Amino acid sequence: MGPGQGHAGTGLCRLARGADRRECSDFSPQAGTPRGAVQAGPDKTLEPAGTSHFIVRDAQGNVVSITTTVESIFGSGRMVDGFFLNNQLTDFSFSPVDENGRPAANAVAPGKRPRSSMTPTIMLDGDGKFAGAIGSAGGNSILAYVAKSLVGAIDWNLSMQEALTLPNLVARGPRFGGELDKFAPGVADGLAARGIDLKPGQGEDSGVHAVIIRDGRVDGGYDPRREGVVLVGTGE
Repeated sequence: MGPGQGHAGTGLCRLARGADRRECSDFSPQAGTPRGAVQAGPDKTLEPAGTSHFIVRDAQGNVVSITTTVESIFGSGRMVDGFFLNNQLTDFSFSPVDENGRPAANAVAPGKRPRSSMTPTIMLDGDGKFAGAIGSAGGNSILAYVAKSLVGAIDWNLSMQEALTLPNLVARGPRFGGELDKFAPGVADGLAARGIDLKPGQGEDSGVHAVIIRDGRVDGGYDPRREGVVLVGTGE
């Protein structure tokens, strides 16, 4: 598939045996509740914009790919030795229960680790050599932002900058959010015809930074939705 191709629908499809065609059903799977599990209330986790990502590679080939956050602006509002302390409690559900008193799955509780979608990634080739690195800001949309960029750069062979510039579309169960003004004409109508009602994106924008090695050269890109830069030196 390329950037302008694909299939979207609400059912399940498979290629018919011996034929280049799809057999589709109208079955739409629904999330279930395991036996004995408590029915959790909806998550009310906020998505403050306080995350950054950066990649560094030195002359010796050492690489770091780091996603870091203080959560809300200026974190907890406390500074120690020149560093703002983060406000990691915002990674928990803002409301511990819903209107029916059901506990949120991501509610604050002793001993719990807050939810995180950070995906700082370093890629290696078949010989174990550095092949690229990627990561992003974006709250719980980080996974979608990183996956979109990798598909564009690797599967569609776009330059890394072109891949990062592709419009974002994030699916959360039945909800589909995206950058409506950046899709090619007809895309939103085509998705609507397949039962997908695309809404404006919610939450934190993407902030992808990525590099990939192509023919021994560094192909890097930064997300145009935020500040960023790609610097490639000689290593001297």
